[in-house]
Amino acid sequence: MSNVLPTIPRFYTAIAQWSGCMLYLLVYYKQKKRDISAFILIAAAALLCLSLELILTGGLEGALWILAMIGSAGLMYLFMFVCMDAPWLTVGYCTVRAFVLSELAASVEWQLYYFFVSSGMESDSFVEFGFMLPIYAVVYICLFLLEKSAAEDGRCETIHIREFITAFCIGVLIFVISNLSFLTLDTPFSGSVELEIYNIRTFVDIGGVAVLFAYHMQLREQSAKYELNVIQNVLEMQYTQYKQSRESIEMVNRKYHDLKHQIAALRAEPDAAVREAFLDAMEEDIRDYEAQNKTGNSVLDTVLTSKNLYCQKHKIILTTVADGSLLNFMDAMDICTIFGNALDNAIEAAREIKDTEKRLIHLTLTSQRGFVLIRVENYFERHLKFEGGMPLSTKGDERFHGYGVKSIRYSAEKYGGTVSISTEKNWFDLKVLIPAERQKK
Repeated sequence: MSNVLPTIPRFYTAIAQWSGCMLYLLVYYKQKKRDISAFILIAAAALLCLSLELILTGGLEGALWILAMIGSAGLMYLFMFVCMDAPWLTVGYCTVRAFVLSELAASVEWQLYYFFVSSGMESDSFVEFGFMLPIYAVVYICLFLLEKSAAEDGRCETIHIREFITAFCIGVLIFVISNLSFLTLDTPFSGSVELEIYNIRTFVDIGGVAVLFAYHMQLREQSAKYELNVIQNVLEMQYTQYKQSRESIEMVNRKYHDLKHQIAALRAEPDAAVREAFLDAMEEDIRDYEAQNKTGNSVLDTVLTSKNLYCQKHKIILTTVADGSLLNFMDAMDICTIFGNALDNAIEAAREIKDTEKRLIHLTLTSQRGFVLIRVENYFERHLKFEGGMPLSTKGDERFHGYGVKSIRYSAEKYGGTVSISTEKNWFDLKVLIPAERQKK
């Protein structure tokens, strides 16, 4: 690296990079399950490693200096990967943003310091450090508040390869342009005056942070639109299933009505073997009809009957204790969404169990202290991971799965309700709590 201009102390760069990592750890992600003392030790070790790496490579120039910065970026990634409970691409995306932010903080601090020193202020190591702390604090607090306000749900969107590559290329371009004058003065884009060189670096870093933040907000907006569209599709699909089930159940009702005519024919049949076969067929018809539920809400009756018939076919035991009259204030589509998706998820988990005696689902719908409590419990043998209190999809691509629970939450929140999920000893427990007779928001 060129020695024409005084460079940022390497220890200050290490502090800036470490602080950038801490910012994104605090804003977006809960730490992995470990006590706070372990996290503090990991954070302290990360600061030590970053400091040693940058200080020991402080005399390198040109390509070697670039390799040293790549090494420090790698340490930042390692620190965040150890502490984040997130996929590696998402960690890499946040590392890029943390690295560019650290470049901005270090650049702003050193430019201000250099301006006052060149204006006649006395300088020593103590003054340098005292100058650095408040400026870093202001930069990172402002960015923390900005990031926090943009992440109301406390999480970052899951990043995929295309989004990561875009952010990575933006970060590399920002780093190269902002440091070009420090690497060489022999390019058409390099500055020739000290203050001009510092201005280029600082303004490019400001623009880089702004561009990455704008890109991040665009990703969040696209994700929110996509999620809303999928949830709407799920709502419509459940309602369509309800209407189809209602037609099927009406056919069952007509079949049941015909039984009285079959009984009359049976009484007139003299052949015992024919009568026995006729009785077997009637018994099967009655067994299917018994799957119908009479809860006091016709929409819920239809959903439960449809799911019960499916459970009988696949040897799943579904027990129901429900007062459907409690749901009379809810729209039919919301009833279909909550119960349809909850039971679909439970049935899917039950079908994976080889032992048919363990294929158990229990649904309750009761009133509890002015609230409507919907509870669906099922035995499961999956390994589940949770994020934000909700289970992550057990299927391949999280972009296209896991919307059943989200649609349940979406419908419940329309009435001021909440959704909670817990697991204990292979039992999955979904609870929906809605204020009784609450109007939609």
